Amino acid sequence: MAHTHEHTHQISHGKAFALGIGLNIVFVVVEIVYGLLANSSALLADAGHNASDVLGLAFAWTAAWLATLRPRGKYTYGLRKTTILVSILNALLLFGAVVAIGWDAVGKLQNPQPVGGKQVMIVAGIGVVVNSLTALLFIRGQKEDLNIRGAFLHMAADAGVSLGVVLAGLLISLTGKTWIDPVVSFVIIAVILWGTWRLFSDSVNLALDAVPKNIDIEKVRLYIESKNGVQNLHDLHVWAISTTQVALTAHLVMPGGNDDDFISQLQDDLKKKFNIRHTTFQIENENLQQVCDTDC
Repeated sequence: MAHTHEHTHQISHGKAFALGIGLNIVFVVVEIVYGLLANSSALLADAGHNASDVLGLAFAWTAAWLATLRPRGKYTYGLRKTTILVSILNALLLFGAVVAIGWDAVGKLQNPQPVGGKQVMIVAGIGVVVNSLTALLFIRGQKEDLNIRGAFLHMAADAGVSLGVVLAGLLISLTGKTWIDPVVSFVIIAVILWGTWRLFSDSVNLALDAVPKNIDIEKVRLYIESKNGVQNLHDLHVWAISTTQVALTAHLVMPGGNDDDFISQLQDDLKKKFNIRHTTFQIENENLQQVCDTDC
């Protein structure tokens, strides 16, 4: 019996990660300096958010590289799962940023202080440009990779948050109301929590080997059962081995047996229709139990 083994390793978005990290490091330093000079909680909040995103991008880039290492020793799947662990770590970093931002904003509400509205507007305006450019670097590939989607959503949200800080600076300049600054910080917190919770829950589900949400397991079951010769299907499992790769195992009851063409065609169909690229089938019939492993 012929077996096909095909392993695809991807180092994706390396230049995008490098450029995004570089731009955001520079901007975080600028935000911290001018946030202190302008006494702006909103600017410091945005700096904290962007700093956590820099760490998140660095971790995601590292995980993408680790996922390309060939399986060896006790790591029979390689280190692909690190991409999922990093997406959880990224979410936890953002939750930590929320606590720091909230603490600072509460302090500013209790003890209002003068805020340099024009400085806030200028620096936040730079942030809109930097975050928008960084988001565009990750617009491709976000549907296939949870880490890329996380990077895109974070940068897009950051651009929106920075725009909100620009408006806050404008309102402070026009009205002189210093409470606007910490209130904007709470809006930033709400934006961060909304996006981060989705990323965290998706990442935890993948870590627990749940079926990836872009795959309908019942459709997969019905599709396999519809194939000629398949009488029944049991012990079907579908899970993520990284943020980009999905695995499947199943027992197929085929009384008439199977041939190499059936396995080859089935693996190709699952790859094209469901983007499931690592499959293992156990074929069962009345007289024979045959194990067919196919790595797509």
